[in-house]
Amino acid sequence: MRTALHGLAERGQSPWMDQLSRELLRGGELAALVDAGVLGVTSNPTIFSDAMSSGDAYEAQKRDLDADDPKEIFLALAAEDVRQACDLLAGKGTSERDGWVSMEVDPRFAHDTQATIDEARRLHELVDRPNLFVKIPGTGEGLPAIEEAVAGGIPINVTLLFSLDRHREAAEAYLRGLRRLHADGGDLSKVGSAASFFVSRVDTEADKRLDALRGHEVLKGTLAIANAKLAYQQYLEIFSGPAWEELARAGATPQWCLWASTSTKNPAFRDTRYVEELIGPETVTTMPRKTIEAFLDHGMVADSLTRDVGGARRVLDRFAEIGISYRDLTDTLEREGVRKFVDSYRQLLDRLTAQPARR
Repeated sequence: MRTALHGLAERGQSPWMDQLSRELLRGGELAALVDAGVLGVTSNPTIFSDAMSSGDAYEAQKRDLDADDPKEIFLALAAEDVRQACDLLAGKGTSERDGWVSMEVDPRFAHDTQATIDEARRLHELVDRPNLFVKIPGTGEGLPAIEEAVAGGIPINVTLLFSLDRHREAAEAYLRGLRRLHADGGDLSKVGSAASFFVSRVDTEADKRLDALRGHEVLKGTLAIANAKLAYQQYLEIFSGPAWEELARAGATPQWCLWASTSTKNPAFRDTRYVEELIGPETVTTMPRKTIEAFLDHGMVADSLTRDVGGARRVLDRFAEIGISYRDLTDTLEREGVRKFVDSYRQLLDRLTAQPARR
């Protein structure tokens, strides 16, 4: 049966799910969602923390593990989920954007370039699937790690992008990595990349600052979508022209914009707005299960990503005019994003330490 998710794919946008667990795999729910049009999966420390803290789906594997270090236990459990998801999604869809599954490096390394490089290589080898994206935070220290990983033939999902500057820097790191890989005779067609541009969190922070100023209600809920639309315009600019075309002829694919954080935090907003307002070709949208279910039920599919780009630029100008610093806002979101993932990771390791598997 054709669904709204199939409608997104028909417009060149790959719908992914921002959730993964042993229960989703074992119970067949993920397979059913793939049949309904899901074409990829993303995970992060918070997702795995939630998955591993409830039920007993992981207990049998934990009992069989010859490991006491909680991180080693976590990696073994998570890698098994990711492998199964990779196998389920392999060959799904019709574009290069389809069929990927993402697994994130230890977020405690977000400001340690070499540790991130080492972890990216380790995850790539541990999962050992061609459709694995290793997620690296797009921090200042993460950027050279992105280049190094791509140069080494590792597909990369750049996560925690909030600003246009960071988005451009992530694309440039990807391009540098591709050029190095090409110079070394590597196969560019096997090294995809996505730039996970976070959406709803931008409105949450922006609207909080608008509340502090008072009197600017018309701007509420406008910055996130405007920001993403301008990121897409940046994508079209970066991945065009003679230099890019040379890489493309060698098999390279562009670093696709991936809309992350698409759940609606403000109950006053339509629950599918961050999907519906950012539909366009050569993109990915990743949704938590609740948002997927809402979109399947009442989502509206129409090309919207390139609508009123001039208006998007005016939104950013208006925020500057009233004294809200875009740079400070996005820097704050990057710091908080790293902190939240680190907190989730530590909580998960603490649980695994406190509740060792029975042998």
